[in-house]
Amino acid sequence: MPTSPSAAPEPTVARNALVILAVIAGGATLYVLAPILTPLALALFLAVMIDGFARVLEHRLPHVSRKAALPLALLISILLFGGTAVFVAMNGTGFVTQLLAYGPKLDGVMLQVAHAAHLRRPPTVQSIIRGLDAAKYLGLAARAVQDFASTALFVLVYLAFIIASRRGWERKAVGLFPQREERQEAVVAFLRIRDGVEQYLFVQTITGLMVAVLSWIAMVAVGLHDSLFWAFLIFLAVYIPVAGGVFAGVAPPLFALVQFDGYGRAIVLFVILQLIGMIIGNVIYPRMQGRSLNLDPVMILLSLAFWSAIWGLTGAFLSTPLTVMAMVILAQFDGSRWISVILSADGDPQQLKNKRPNEPPDEKLPPPAKSRLSKLTRRPVKQP
Repeated sequence: MPTSPSAAPEPTVARNALVILAVIAGGATLYVLAPILTPLALALFLAVMIDGFARVLEHRLPHVSRKAALPLALLISILLFGGTAVFVAMNGTGFVTQLLAYGPKLDGVMLQVAHAAHLRRPPTVQSIIRGLDAAKYLGLAARAVQDFASTALFVLVYLAFIIASRRGWERKAVGLFPQREERQEAVVAFLRIRDGVEQYLFVQTITGLMVAVLSWIAMVAVGLHDSLFWAFLIFLAVYIPVAGGVFAGVAPPLFALVQFDGYGRAIVLFVILQLIGMIIGNVIYPRMQGRSLNLDPVMILLSLAFWSAIWGLTGAFLSTPLTVMAMVILAQFDGSRWISVILSADGDPQQLKNKRPNEPPDEKLPPPAKSRLSKLTRRPVKQP
């Protein structure tokens, strides 16, 4: 008895429905386990950064051996993070105090806005503060500080264990994928994820430094208070797609509007910061990033909303690397490949699989990746 044409697509529809349900269940699991998984995710990305930094030191410094590169990179990273914490502790209090001193000036700005909107009784900063539940917000602030301290502690613990156990991952890969072809595909996917994340972090750091330094020069030129601390906040904000650029170009001019009399300096600062963001974001950043991520811009924005809703500020910082990781992993399975195609910019989420006939699997890899791939995939598997 011949089958009807409408019955053929049913397995595909059922498979896609299962994939969608799995994505929903996975998102719910990530949301519920956020207190456990967010420190682990931060530790993993810190480990990737330190590992990439170690390889840079090994290749750039001829006197640094492979064994000494990782401890040196770890020491430099600890010094950098420690210096950043000291800088925030020394300047954060003064920054907040300076913002509170802008209260009378902010009342004047609100009065001007109220007159423009034809409001008879404009609110003041003091009336707004009195209308707030101080005990509630102080409790939320204290809880936020406590959560940050505990998260930082867990991140350091996870990071220490990840670095200590990094040598066992190759043996685990051999045990998980006994077949050479499967192991080869897994290693290629892992290298692509790692290289994509490293490239993203490198480009974001370089462009963030450029934006922060140029913004600092502009803020010093107009005389904005706490320009160095503003530059530090801008550097951190650049790691957040879209929202970070908006913060970097809008927040300092708003406080310049409060600090200075008149609108001239605030407008000049706004125009300069917008030019900096446009030049770096539209000219320098695309040239540096190239096609290493291969993510659709709309998907980057949606991933920012998705990961921010699940993991908050941590998800916002890690939204792009996590989406790259998800795209590469989903491309390995036929049932979920359509999701990775949607996430990709050119419809080819796994460029390493596009090989010419009879082309060796690791021909398109760079020499360091090729040597690591050959060493791991050719390792014999011990039979029981």
